[in-house]
This record gives sequence, structure tokens and C-alpha cells, in this order.
Amino acid sequence: MPYIKQEQRKSIDPAVSNLVSRVKATSQQDDCVLDGMLNYAMTKLLLGTICKELNYASAERAIGCLECCKLEMYRRLAGPYEDMKAKDNGEVYL
Repeated sequence: MPYIKQEQRKSIDPAVSNLVSRVKATSQQDDCVLDGMLNYAMTKLLLGTICKELNYASAERAIGCLECCKLEMYRRLAGPYEDMKAKDNGEVYL
């Protein structure tokens, strides 16, 4: 769940904004480079926090965090976009 308290966001947001700026500047609009950099950054973040010790529990927890992030992004971004396109172009699931 990405909905952490506002005071917790204050300590994380500057670092995230800095990382976003650096990734955008380095990837120079090359989607393959951007995807690789995002994968690298997320992997390093998980390895540095959740996966300090290699075991099944830490791997499962890291994968669970990624899965929840994926599902929430789909629910909040992709789902509404799909709904809009279904209205624009016609429903498939009748």
C-alpha cells in the first residue's frame, strides 16, 4: 500500500524526486535504457531493505511488495484508462 502518512513521505519524496531526475537525464528518452534503469533501481532498493539475508521469506516479501505495487498501479492507472477506451471504441465484454 503506497498510502503512507504525510510525515513519512517527507523523508522519502526528495530522494525519489532526485532518482527520477537522474534516471530521466541518463536514459535520454530511450525506453530500453529507461526500463533497465527502473528495474535496476527497484532491485537495488529491495535488496538493500527487504532482502538483506537470502532466504525464501525475504524473496517472498520482496515479490509480494512488487505484486501489490503492480496491482495498485493497474487499479489506479491502467484500469481507468481501459474503461475510457472501452467507452471510446466500444465494449468487448458484452
